[in-house]
Amino acid sequence: MGKMLIAIGGNAIIQEGQKGTIAEQKANIEQSCAPIVDLIEQGHQVVVTHGNGPQVGNSIVKARLSADVLPMFPLDVYGAESQGNLGYLIQQTITNMLASRGSNKKAVSLVTQVQVSEDDPAFHQPTKPIGPFYTKEMLDKAFAEGEAFPYVEDSGRGYRHVVPSPVPSQIIEKDAIEALLSKNLTVITVGGGGIPVVNHDGQLKGVEAVVDKDFASALLAAEIGADYLFILTGVSQVAINFGKPNQMNLERITLDEATGYLNEGQFPKGSMGPKIEAAILFLKNGGKNVIITSIDKLADALEGKSGTWIVPNTDSSNHKLP
Repeated sequence: MGKMLIAIGGNAIIQEGQKGTIAEQKANIEQSCAPIVDLIEQGHQVVVTHGNGPQVGNSIVKARLSADVLPMFPLDVYGAESQGNLGYLIQQTITNMLASRGSNKKAVSLVTQVQVSEDDPAFHQPTKPIGPFYTKEMLDKAFAEGEAFPYVEDSGRGYRHVVPSPVPSQIIEKDAIEALLSKNLTVITVGGGGIPVVNHDGQLKGVEAVVDKDFASALLAAEIGADYLFILTGVSQVAINFGKPNQMNLERITLDEATGYLNEGQFPKGSMGPKIEAAILFLKNGGKNVIITSIDKLADALEGKSGTWIVPNTDSSNHKLP
């Protein structure tokens, strides 16, 4: 049996075209968690991380609309808020699904801080999209009404607010996560990449940023010695020459091959790039297996029938879970 970290995206919890009601989010979480519960039942130690881009962005929208009567909070507090909300929904779903299968295993969520550097240049170059998508007309109207936040076009789907995304260096609650795992609990943690904090004169202090969920997940997976890092995304396999006549889906690549494709510009920064960079980070820190696939193909990926496996350069074996 192995120790696994499974990273699911915030966009899988609020799907495109949905308002993000709790009923919608719970239904999406139930669908996402079914194959994860299978792994828990098989005896694997499982850590679940999740994105929060839509959720934390929606919290900011609500705060702006009510700014005349309620105070705005800093971004790290909205991140903590979404960690609590989503962690609750995920832990309840996993625990209920296990109980319905006759298991007494439990899941627990942990509000988690992630340390970043005060000197990270990302604080001067916001790049992380959060919140809802805006059309050009909506954005022009917002700027005309005094909007001052930076926005970027996001993968052809519209414009989104962008915030700094510093590189994570340490998971503050790592020891607590390992203690919970030792008690045979499934741990939901590092929600939305964790709450970004800096160590200022020996004191932790939240900062206005959002850490990339996949980077933080890869760092945590390496720190706890995970055997497998699963990065769940919107496509079943990683591809090179994506969207072109010569597109080629990748079943298995080595660390060097992944690095080479990344350096060629095969993986855009706004989509697959950060996931490949996270996979490289994990493997360079002693990890052995990264599997990138979609939620609906997770079961097939576990059997080596789908997904993209990224492995160390010395690994030449066929890949599927034992």
